[in-house]
Amino acid sequence: MRITGNKPITGVQGKGAKKKTDAGGEQFAPDLGGEVVQSSQTAGGAAIQGMDALLALQEVDERAERRSRAAKHGHSLLDTLESVRADLLAGQVSEDRLELLERQISKRPQSGDPQIDSVLEEIELRVKVELAKLGRFSD
Repeated sequence: MRITGNKPITGVQGKGAKKKTDAGGEQFAPDLGGEVVQSSQTAGGAAIQGMDALLALQEVDERAERRSRAAKHGHSLLDTLESVRADLLAGQVSEDRLELLERQISKRPQSGDPQIDSVLEEIELRVKVELAKLGRFSD
């Protein structure tokens, strides 16, 4: 729906409404406390200066990117492990999945976060155990 012809609202009175005034004829006037003092002009916001701020922003972005890559790697490992489990239940483990797991554990990205790295180490340990059970990992 398109609205055109916006006109500013000037008076808010219904039809037939009349202005009321006090019996004394006085109208409301705000008390401004006497003399109005003009405030000094405020200084503009200080612009981000220097390379330090830019480098700090890039570092935050890089850390978030590393964490994201590490989380994707962990999810990928878990998904492949789930597929191997399904293959085991079906009675035939796919050689392609085992090779994929071997490649995935060799390409672990560092997140820079000790907690995330710890979780990835635990997932990779589980992958190594499963590969060792199937005769595909010896370390």
